[in-house]
Amino acid sequence: EVQLVESGGGLVQAGGSLRLSCAASGFTADEYAIGWFRQAPGKEREAVSYISSTDGSTEYADSVKGRFTISSDKVKNTVYLQMNRLKPEDTAVYYCAADSLQVLRIAIRVGVISPAHWGQGTQVTVSS
Repeated sequence: EVQLVESGGGLVQAGGSLRLSCAASGFTADEYAIGWFRQAPGKEREAVSYISSTDGSTEYADSVKGRFTISSDKVKNTVYLQMNRLKPEDTAVYYCAADSLQVLRIAIRVGVISPAHWGQGTQVTVSS
């Protein structure tokens, strides 16, 4: 069973930084991807970024390009989301999610598909 556990959320002032962590376990497939999604109150869920387990390729939503960086530590089985120059509009619950690379790629490019595995979410609040 795939398990994803997020940590690292909190309250930060605009312009500040936070790093989210997603501890992953239970994968049986050789190829998969882990991504970050977020949902603000009253808004639809948005794909933020993903990273491939095989070649480390990444993609980002336009709203976070140049400010957020996704990375992975295969020894710790953990995926990170470094968030810099945070804005009040980044305030949301951030979720870690996993599925095949194809699913994560479609999710961030088109947004009409939901990964199979999800973490419980972590709140990020950016004050102005």
